[in-house]
Amino acid sequence: GQRGMKCTTRGWQAGESYSDCLTQKQCCEVMSHAQSFPLFPALGEMESHMFECVNQAAVHEELEDETRRLCDVRPFLPVLKLVTRNCGRAERLLDSKIGVLIGKGLHELDALNDQEVKDFRCKMFRISEERMQQIQMMTFSEWVQACYSPQLEPAAVTAITAGVNDAPADLKVIIHFDQSQDSASLKVSLSCTPNELMEQALKKWLTTHGSEDAVWRGQYILRVSQCLEFLGGDHPLIQYKYIRSCLQAKDTPHLTLVHTSAVKTMFDKEISAIGAVVSRKSSNPPLPLPPKRRAPTTCVWDVPKPFRIVLVKGSKVNAEETAKVQVRAGLFHGTELLCKPAVSNESSGRSEHTWKDNTLEFEISVCDLPRMTRLCFAIYAVMDKVKKQKSTKNPHINKYQTIPWVNTMVFDYKGQLKTGDIILHCWSSFPDELEEMLNPIGTIQTNPYTENATALHIHFPEYSSHPIVFPPFDKGRGVKKFYMELKEIMERDPVSQLCENEKDLIWTLRQDCRETFPQSLPKLLLSVKWSKHEDMAQLQALLQIWPKLSPRDALELLDFNYPDQYVREYAVGCLKDMSDEELSQYLLQLVQVLRYEPYYDCALTHFLLERAQRNRQIGHFLFWHLRSEIHMPAVSVQFALILEAYCRSNIPHIEVLKKQVEALSKLKSVNELIKLGTIKNTRSKTKEAMLTKEAMMTCLRQSGYSETLSDLHSPLNPSVLLSDINVEKCRYMDSKMKPLWIVYNNKLLSGDTLGIIFKNGDDLRQDMLTLQILRLMDLLWKEANLDLRIVPYGCLATGDRTGLIEVVSSAETIANIQLTSSNVAAAAAFNKDALLNWLKERNSGDALDRAIEEFTLSCAGYCVATYVLGIGDRHSDNIMVRSTGQLFHIDFGHILGNFKSKFGIKRERVPFILTHDFIHVIQQGKTGNTEKFGSFRQYCEEAYLILRKNGNLFITLFALMLTAGLPELTSVKDIQYLKDSLALGKTDEEALKQFRQKFDEALRESWTTKVNWMAHNVAKDNRS
Repeated sequence: GQRGMKCTTRGWQAGESYSDCLTQKQCCEVMSHAQSFPLFPALGEMESHMFECVNQAAVHEELEDETRRLCDVRPFLPVLKLVTRNCGRAERLLDSKIGVLIGKGLHELDALNDQEVKDFRCKMFRISEERMQQIQMMTFSEWVQACYSPQLEPAAVTAITAGVNDAPADLKVIIHFDQSQDSASLKVSLSCTPNELMEQALKKWLTTHGSEDAVWRGQYILRVSQCLEFLGGDHPLIQYKYIRSCLQAKDTPHLTLVHTSAVKTMFDKEISAIGAVVSRKSSNPPLPLPPKRRAPTTCVWDVPKPFRIVLVKGSKVNAEETAKVQVRAGLFHGTELLCKPAVSNESSGRSEHTWKDNTLEFEISVCDLPRMTRLCFAIYAVMDKVKKQKSTKNPHINKYQTIPWVNTMVFDYKGQLKTGDIILHCWSSFPDELEEMLNPIGTIQTNPYTENATALHIHFPEYSSHPIVFPPFDKGRGVKKFYMELKEIMERDPVSQLCENEKDLIWTLRQDCRETFPQSLPKLLLSVKWSKHEDMAQLQALLQIWPKLSPRDALELLDFNYPDQYVREYAVGCLKDMSDEELSQYLLQLVQVLRYEPYYDCALTHFLLERAQRNRQIGHFLFWHLRSEIHMPAVSVQFALILEAYCRSNIPHIEVLKKQVEALSKLKSVNELIKLGTIKNTRSKTKEAMLTKEAMMTCLRQSGYSETLSDLHSPLNPSVLLSDINVEKCRYMDSKMKPLWIVYNNKLLSGDTLGIIFKNGDDLRQDMLTLQILRLMDLLWKEANLDLRIVPYGCLATGDRTGLIEVVSSAETIANIQLTSSNVAAAAAFNKDALLNWLKERNSGDALDRAIEEFTLSCAGYCVATYVLGIGDRHSDNIMVRSTGQLFHIDFGHILGNFKSKFGIKRERVPFILTHDFIHVIQQGKTGNTEKFGSFRQYCEEAYLILRKNGNLFITLFALMLTAGLPELTSVKDIQYLKDSLALGKTDEEALKQFRQKFDEALRESWTTKVNWMAHNVAKDNRS
């Protein structure tokens, strides 16, 4: 319907109705109304004005993009303010687009009175302009490789030619010709390259179309028919993921020969868009040059005085008037406490607090402070019973009272020791969530919600008349001995604790570590006395000559335990050897460890931006991993700065991503409409479903929705083009948050459809992590020549409790398969033939044998994966089977052994799901088929041992996610489950014995699992 808007320009208001108006139309109408006012000439040109509103996130948003509809803007109140901007229109439009795209207006960043933010943005502006100039110099083939690069399997994986025993020697490929309806069938070798395949296809084309077309030779490019993925490079066909997936599914690959002129049109459009921006920027004044003469400074190592701070006051401290309030402060390097915490006197009062003897002195000299020292505070009220002052033990506090805490760096981003007054607005946590009540792993950003936050006013004293700065590195040298003891220490897992004697030994033998155990660098770093600046200097020198680690080993050095700038720069240097495919595998963790970076301008940020600029697929997922958490106050500014830098260096990508953001906003509106409809119609479920689905379909057909939701790249996979919605096939799902089941037509392949599930109200980040780990397990198994047919479907968190899930085609839940074969829900779970019969209906002869083999392999893979990861809440509704036989799991709401319980008792007593009907399929329906079941058991054991060999990698990846805010991954204790399930610290024989016991236990308990499934089937009969 229509809605009244108040357009204000310095006090003047005019009511105006709108439905689907563009902001451009509204601006014209306001200026037209304003002509009747005496000061109209003072307004100036219409082009120099734009609207501003307060959006749904309570943030001022500038509406520079006049093509946006007001219903898409969704202002919080029907009020628009006309404002003037001084900079040019083109710059305003770009700023506005970036602000809308990243979810944070750039004027908010402009308004921050933070020199670090200003310096970082200034540097990124310069780098982005250089990057745009580099893109302008790209050749067409380089551009295709950067924007539409194919997905490749690692070269090692190609040893498994097709992953099945009966893999064909030759590959049958259907080639479509883009400029006609013709197609051709070719048989080529699996080792054939795309260029060789193209040459054969063109020869076949020329035999039927005559030699006059011979001039087109060399002017084609090979594309996967169903998506925007071009097969370039000299890799064998078997290495392309699309080709492998077709072989595994026994499908014939469909490729399309596209004339390069069609793709060059896209290339020219992007280059011209960049040209307009770069030429505009070149007219801007150059950045100011740094001063030639540097001010005199003092080296921090020349200041032997004890480090101290002054507590000025605490305000808005939520404590009773009779309570005694204390401040505890600790100096940390990573998680290592550098010296005993300092504790203030007690102070009384309700809100405002000051402390006598307000100087806190630490038992460490300024000269021994590491570059990345964190100063961590906690403010707490002491119970009356305890009178001990300045105790470093945990005092008796009210565990139900939240504790304000806050962290800050001792050195600023330039390496200068902080001086002067500073106000720290605190965060809150409960005491049992914090060790020693201090939270060194927490953010160094202060709470942006200052109105109600506890504030701690502190003063950093001066120790010198000149600024005190951290120096460059020095050199050091160790000695050699105790080889065997060192070897044993080096083989431990990443979260094992080292005793002081072991740390001393490692530090003494640091040169031996470099020469013999280069992968031991993380343990050496944990052995450094960070409170001794001589040791720090020696370590920095050692890093200059330390051999490069493999990228997988280097990941551990980005953990919170390794905050040193030189260490992190060394780790990033190792990551530069990663291929794009490998980087994509670990991108989720690399984004999360940005939280550990205390300064905006760091090596990891530059590395991620550089690789994202080189490969648009990486850029796409970097954007969404950052954008999905922009609402989190602790990372909002940091992630916004990185997103802005990415957008400015990838101008053509802005429109592509903007379209996705707008589409997701529309889907959220549809979901909210459905939730509202189901609440209103709770009396009649049938009537409710009919009315609400009708409303959903009507909504999707509206032009404002259909246009926004059409012709966009899928956020789940940017090479997939979602052309238009097949409204008749869309529906909403009958779970609490009413997820949307959206079906798209595939524009590139006629008759093909693609399904996505939009969720609003569920946090998909844990699912995303679990699926990423499943993808890694699949890769590790393939590298060891074991393909277990894992189905790690797409899943992407896109915002605050919103996200998308890929629909796996031709798949059904175990529950629905069982219920379809039985008229009684209670009996369905006990029908052991249901699953095998379902596969028989869809496969016959050799195809059935292949389907059973697919089922056996995938069942083994998921049995091992669910056991190792402790995936809970497994029932017949979240285990699915494809018609090809592949079994796979969905919905990973409980991991690391956090199983659902009822009446305080864990519902699942078995390590993984292994029911009689699964065994019935594995044994091909023959009760005594021990050979097939023996193969299944062997697959499980082999898969388990492969994961054990890579146990440290899994520990590292979960440790890197500790600050992501996932409810079931908050401390090192949660990772202990992985250590136990992988039996790290035991021999392979001991670990295999433990696994076999769990396997036999699952086998014995299969009847209990069936009873649980029966109860689930009765409670939730899904038959439509």
